[in-house]
Amino acid sequence: MGGCCLLALASWVSPRLAMIFMWLFTDRLALAFDSFLAAAVGFVLLPWTSVIYALVYSPATKVSWLGWAFVAFGLFLDLTSWFGGGNKGREYYVTEYS
Repeated sequence: MGGCCLLALASWVSPRLAMIFMWLFTDRLALAFDSFLAAAVGFVLLPWTSVIYALVYSPATKVSWLGWAFVAFGLFLDLTSWFGGGNKGREYYVTEYS
């Protein structure tokens, strides 16, 4: 139970930190991803999506429809981190420093 709390805290701080903890202390990444390359690309480009996919993946049933909904939410978080900050940063800069 303590490992689950540690993983939740790590993912709140950083999804990449959560992936490192999953790699070190569990076998979730090895179960969810077929190759190291897929996990590494997920680590670099889509960390939220990769963490959530690894958590909802089950070897017996793969990913359920509710699991795919959580994965889609992770993709949304990744896309907003990639594309959402630029406009807000420019708006802040224009209003504060003009």
